Amino acid sequence: MRLTRRRSLPEGLTLGRGERVLAVSGETVATDAALHFQDGAGFTRLPWERVEQAAWRDGVLAVREVGGGRHSVHLSEPGSVPETVRERVTATVVVSTHVKLPGGGGVRIAARRPAKGGGDPRWTLVFDPGLDPSDPGLLAQAEQAMEEIRRQTGL
Repeated sequence: MRLTRRRSLPEGLTLGRGERVLAVSGETVATDAALHFQDGAGFTRLPWERVEQAAWRDGVLAVREVGGGRHSVHLSEPGSVPETVRERVTATVVVSTHVKLPGGGGVRIAARRPAKGGGDPRWTLVFDPGLDPSDPGLLAQAEQAMEEIRRQTGL
């Protein structure tokens, strides 16, 4: 007879169909598809391919979303959540490179695949601090660099 230990989920958290739990720490759950954490009155579901960066320090998991959203998730007993987050985010990255732009500064160009089900990669442009991503000329330069990377990689 084999004994298994079920991970209890926080009250009020609903997972997607077929979503598999990988790690739990209090109100934070890492699944094969997303990071779920308590944020205000309910839970936030953040798919791995939407996580630009995550860092674990002094009991806090600092998560930055593609597009700039930021979250601070306090983990009193982290267990394997920080390592699982690192592994899951890294697994979605297909391409990540920093490109210098002609006018100075640069842009990080990344392509990420959804963690579950594969599919076409989602491309993102993250400009260096001080650059205006709404500047049409700057955006055109970055998009041209991204198209060159797409051609080189065949993605």
